[in-house]
Amino acid sequence: MVEFHNVIDGRSVASPDTFASFNPATGECLGRVAISTPSQVQQALSAARRAQPAWAALPDATRQDHLLRVADILNANADHLAEWVTKEQGKPLGGLGTGQVPGARFELWGCEVWTRVPATIPLPVEVVFEDDTRRDELHRKPYGVIAAISPWNWPLMIAIWQIIPALRMGNTVVIKPSEFTSICSLEMFRLIAEQLPPGVLNTVSGDGTVGQLLVDTPAVDKVMFTGSGPTGAKIAAVAARHLTPTTMELGGNDAAIVLDDANPQQIAAGLFWGAFLNMGQTCAAIKRLYVPDSLHDAIVEALGEIAQALPMGNGLDPGICVGPIQNRKQFQIVSDLVEDAQRHGGRIVCGGQAPSGPGYFFPITLVTGLRDGHRLVDEEQFGPVLPIVRYHQIEDAIASANRAEAGLGASVWGGDPERARQVAMRLQAGTIWINQHGMVHPMVPFGGTKRSGWGVEFGVDGLKGVSQAQVLSFAKASH
Repeated sequence: MVEFHNVIDGRSVASPDTFASFNPATGECLGRVAISTPSQVQQALSAARRAQPAWAALPDATRQDHLLRVADILNANADHLAEWVTKEQGKPLGGLGTGQVPGARFELWGCEVWTRVPATIPLPVEVVFEDDTRRDELHRKPYGVIAAISPWNWPLMIAIWQIIPALRMGNTVVIKPSEFTSICSLEMFRLIAEQLPPGVLNTVSGDGTVGQLLVDTPAVDKVMFTGSGPTGAKIAAVAARHLTPTTMELGGNDAAIVLDDANPQQIAAGLFWGAFLNMGQTCAAIKRLYVPDSLHDAIVEALGEIAQALPMGNGLDPGICVGPIQNRKQFQIVSDLVEDAQRHGGRIVCGGQAPSGPGYFFPITLVTGLRDGHRLVDEEQFGPVLPIVRYHQIEDAIASANRAEAGLGASVWGGDPERARQVAMRLQAGTIWINQHGMVHPMVPFGGTKRSGWGVEFGVDGLKGVSQAQVLSFAKASH
């Protein structure tokens, strides 16, 4: 059985203990992954600390060149890494072209794009004030060592969102991947680390115990975490003990509101993939769909037609559009929520029951007849199930969208863009899309409000989030 090791100070490091990683479509054991020891976590942090001053001292253009070489390596190894993502995370290989379902190949394309863009964003010194007596310049300085913890749903792309901006700004990184998707992650980290000076990118692996070791130390200057709210709360509490700043992306329960002037056939595909991209295992996926009485049946029918036309199976097989849920725990959460919805009057339009056989497969499921207060509406399902909720007045839909504790994303769909904009401005979320959903972009800041976390990623603001402001204030000679 192949073992997958960590990279510390440019070297491959094995551990005395390992754990198995499995294919969620077949149950096959894919290999064994190192469980980092407490001393190895400290070694990784020490290596990052030693490497950071020299990395930060490099000219920005030199760091950019390193990261562009990383982008080239990701491009050259995209097929290799995409296959690992499909085997370990479950999303189909998919493709990028029109009519192809975005899957593992799409994720690797995103990794390359989200490397090239942050590597090349101009960051000139900002003159924030100047008059006859003084000149004040705002410079950006690195934090130092950043500890990153990445999730299992988009294991490579979200890791890139953490790593690349941090490195561009002169930080070094120690990253721990999810224990559910460690192999594909460690394979990518190994390839990236080979393009960088030793110690600039280091890795540790294991469960939450290793994650706590990584963040519960004054050796870390900032923590970046993407994952669940409960885990984020624990990490934030630990970081607070050391006064360590954090960026937290803690998921959401995104609402989509369809207005009564929308065309169901025109928006059906956008709604569908806004909800079910990556089997709904996306933080900023549509988790609740509010539709007016007049369009309810037409929207349900249009979404159902798409759902039932998509083949489900092992993502390595040709033509597969829908893969498994990634792990047993999440599979059980989804199953329980669907059962609860049925017990409380929800009507299953399609799907609703897992097939027999191996793998954590659950069909795309549409549920009607629910309202606010039902668990499937109030709780983030993070899976291939969508509650479709009727509303009578737009004020009711807005109030429903805003009642959730989460506030990552939301969307409004309608024929009149200005009317949709007016509704969007009243929603409480970090991003509100209009006639689209979940369409993140490497130049556009992305982050949550309320209990979806704090801090933003992407674009200039994302680079600022992994750096500290330093003002140089010059006195001008008096005349």
